[in-house]
Amino acid sequence: MKSRKILAATLEEIGEELSHLRMKKGYDTVLNFALEHKLPPNQYWKIENGKANITIKTLLKLLSIHRVSLEEFFCSFKAK
Repeated sequence: MKSRKILAATLEEIGEELSHLRMKKGYDTVLNFALEHKLPPNQYWKIENGKANITIKTLLKLLSIHRVSLEEFFCSFKAK
């Protein structure tokens, strides 16, 4: 049970950081970002809201769009 809570919290944190990166790029909505980058809008919304178990492949694709390395992405969690 405790591991589920940890997973949920981690997915939320990943989603929040992706949301921050999206807004930093000037995209006000998930829909605009998803459509421009050929991502399924519903799935991307779930990722940003911590409702989807994101794969490494998808995370790497999103980080590539933002030009952020995996290391930079996760180091930003420590900075908070």
